[in-house]
Amino acid sequence: MSHAPGNAHYDLVVLGAGASGLMCAAVAGARGLRVLVLEKTRQAGRKILLSGGGRCNFTNRDVGPEHYLCRNPHFVKSALSRYTPWDFLALVERHGIPYHEREHGRLFCDRSARDIVRMLLAECADAGVEIRTRAPAVEVHAGPPHQVVTPAGMVTCDALAVATGGCSFPTTGTTGFGLDLARQLGLPVQPPRPGLVPLTLEGRALERIRDLSGIALKATVRVGDHAFTENLLFTHRGLSGPAVLQASSYWRPGEPVAIDLFPGMDLEALLDAQRRTHPRRMLQTLLARHLTRRVARCWCSHWVEDQPLGQMGQAAVRQVVSACQSWTVWPAGTEGYGAAEVTVGGVDTDAVSSKTLACHDHPGIHFIGETLDVTGQLGGYNFQWAWASGHAAGSLVGA
Repeated sequence: MSHAPGNAHYDLVVLGAGASGLMCAAVAGARGLRVLVLEKTRQAGRKILLSGGGRCNFTNRDVGPEHYLCRNPHFVKSALSRYTPWDFLALVERHGIPYHEREHGRLFCDRSARDIVRMLLAECADAGVEIRTRAPAVEVHAGPPHQVVTPAGMVTCDALAVATGGCSFPTTGTTGFGLDLARQLGLPVQPPRPGLVPLTLEGRALERIRDLSGIALKATVRVGDHAFTENLLFTHRGLSGPAVLQASSYWRPGEPVAIDLFPGMDLEALLDAQRRTHPRRMLQTLLARHLTRRVARCWCSHWVEDQPLGQMGQAAVRQVVSACQSWTVWPAGTEGYGAAEVTVGGVDTDAVSSKTLACHDHPGIHFIGETLDVTGQLGGYNFQWAWASGHAAGSLVGA
């Protein structure tokens, strides 16, 4: 990677050496453009390295617009249709990277996320892309030509791709720079907030479940019209796990979250049957078979009365069903950007072309990846948006 001083002109300068930035640079470089990537930290692809527990859930076999949050739900269709999961898989396979599939079509590296970073850097190297680390953009002045001021000097370019991410994972260097730049350019920005993030509880709501920290259960977590059935994890601060992370992207302060701890089951029918066949069995014993003993004990301490099943009347049955399948919590908030996997919100997609990702008012400036108001659900969708948006910009920049 080059650390040469600035004062040079490029066809394209990419701000940020993350997933979308490296993809954009490699594609543009392969077209013969002179490309420079500026990365403020000491290492390219730092967020990639942290993803998927270090294994990088790099895409999903089932990708469609329904897996994304965006004020304009149709915006993602163009880029996603032109660079699909199969296109990225072909790249992975060409580099000999072993991978495997997990539940819900999620694809992970067998070895390490480093394989994906090495692949992207190799693609950039083959395309003649110059990458400078420890090279933050201090100022950006829209052109043409566009001017980017760095500590080492100024560079100019015909096109600029902003791939600086959102506000999540601040330890990787994200600061919301791209959103600040968008505002500087007069572009509308949908208010950013943490997404795919644990929810926190306070007061009595937290005290009731404090002893359950570390227990995971399959559950359906619902926020408004959006419901997700995966594991729920009790934490010392509230609730986490895939089902909660998914729901968190749709949650707004002041809204309730409804939780079904017996997803896909007719709990009332189960209780009625057990009342007849095992009238002496205690309710807590039955709940423990599905919820673990600690959770069952907690529920019988705070929400329902433990008693022999044969002594339960219909009102008691309905109370159990409500407590277990319509458990409602009112989160106090989230664990914030430090624990969030993504940023919800960003540059309003009405301000950019869905084909080229370039600003309508500044045709040579492209916003890609997480800088845009496009947020994927958990499961490789955010990476696929990074690949697709980076490829769309890199394919058409300067055309």
